Amino acid sequence: MIVDALIVAAGQGHRAGGDLPKQFERLGGKALVSHAFDAFRQHPAIRNIVIVVGRGQQDQLLEALAGRTPAKIVEGGDERQQSVCNGLSVIDADAVLIHDAARPIIPQDVIAHLIDALIEHDGAVPVLPVADTLARSGALLGENVPREGVVHVQTPQAFRMDTIRRAHDQNSGLAATDDAQLVRAMGGRIAEVEGDPRLEKITFRSDLVRMEAILASQWTVRTGQGYDVHRLESGPKLWLCGLEIPHEKGLAGHSDADVALHAVVDALLGAISAGDIGDHFPPTDPQWRGAASSRFVSHARDLISHAGGQIDHVDLTIICEAPKIGPHKPAMRTSLAGLLGISEAAVNIKATTTERLGFTGRGEGIAAQAIATVSTRRIV
Repeated sequence: MIVDALIVAAGQGHRAGGDLPKQFERLGGKALVSHAFDAFRQHPAIRNIVIVVGRGQQDQLLEALAGRTPAKIVEGGDERQQSVCNGLSVIDADAVLIHDAARPIIPQDVIAHLIDALIEHDGAVPVLPVADTLARSGALLGENVPREGVVHVQTPQAFRMDTIRRAHDQNSGLAATDDAQLVRAMGGRIAEVEGDPRLEKITFRSDLVRMEAILASQWTVRTGQGYDVHRLESGPKLWLCGLEIPHEKGLAGHSDADVALHAVVDALLGAISAGDIGDHFPPTDPQWRGAASSRFVSHARDLISHAGGQIDHVDLTIICEAPKIGPHKPAMRTSLAGLLGISEAAVNIKATTTERLGFTGRGEGIAAQAIATVSTRRIV
C-alpha cells in the first residue's frame, strides 16, 4: 500500500497568543508544522508529504522547515474542507493520512496502527476516552451529558484514497469538523485506534506551555566532537564552510577538502553515535572525488532530523597561519547556518594560529575542530 501524508497548515488564527499563525509558532525550538513534517518523514511507511498552506504563507513554511522540502506545497481554501480537497487533488497514492499542523507531536505507533486498520476499513482515526464529567453549557451550567461511548477524536486520520475523494465529492455542502465525518456520512466504515495524549491540539498559549513540558521530558542533549586536517598545496581552490576563499594555495583531498565542514560533519555524526565521515563517504569511493562537502553536511543534518533530533548549536575553530580567517567569519557563519538549517545565532566560528609551531604554523596545512550540540529523543 502506497501511503502519503497530507498536513493541513492553512490557518490564519492567532489564538495561541503570538504574532504568527499557530502552525508557525515555535515548540521545542522549531515550528509546529515542522514537528509534524519530521514525524511523517521518520516513519518508513510514508512515501510523500504534501502540505497545504494559506495564501502567501509558502515562504513562511519553507523558513519553518529550514531546508527540508515537502513533495508538494498547495494553497488552501477559505475553509478547512476546501484546503483538504486542494491537497488531495495532487496526491496519487493508495491511502492518505490527513493531519492538522496544530497537533505537532505524532507518535510513530499511532501512524502504524492507522495504516494497519485500512486493511479492513475505509478509514481509521485515533481516539481517547473521555475522563472528565461532561455538562451542557449556557448562562448556567446545565445537565450532565453521559460520557459512556463518547471519545475524543484526533488526527492524523487515515483513509483509502478512493474513499476520501468520494466522501469530499458527495458531501461538499456538509460543514464537517473532520474528514472522518464525511466518510461516515456516505456509509463508510471508520475504525478506532488508540490515540495518544501527546496528539492533543495546540489552541491557546497554555497548550504550548504544557506541550513544552512534555517535550522536555522526552529529550536529551548530546555532544559530538570533530577534528580534521588537510594539506595546503598549489592548484586546488580553497574551500572553507562552503565558501571559496581567495588564497595562493588550496586544500588537497578526495572531495573539495573543506576541512571546516568535515570537522562539523564528524561532530554531528558523533552526537548521534553514527560513526565518522569516512564511514558514510569512503575516500576510496570515486563518486566522492571532488564532491562538495556541503553534501556531507546535508547528509548528517538529515540523519539527525530522521532520528527525530535537532541541531542546537555548532562551535567551529579553524587553525591556520594563512589566509586570515577574520574577514571571512561573518560570511562563513551565514553559509554554515544555512547548510545546517539553523539560525546564525546557533553557530559560532573562531580562528586561531599555533604561533608558527607545527604543520599549521609552517603553512603546510589547515586544521579544524568542531563541537556540535544536538537534542534527540531518548530512544535514539
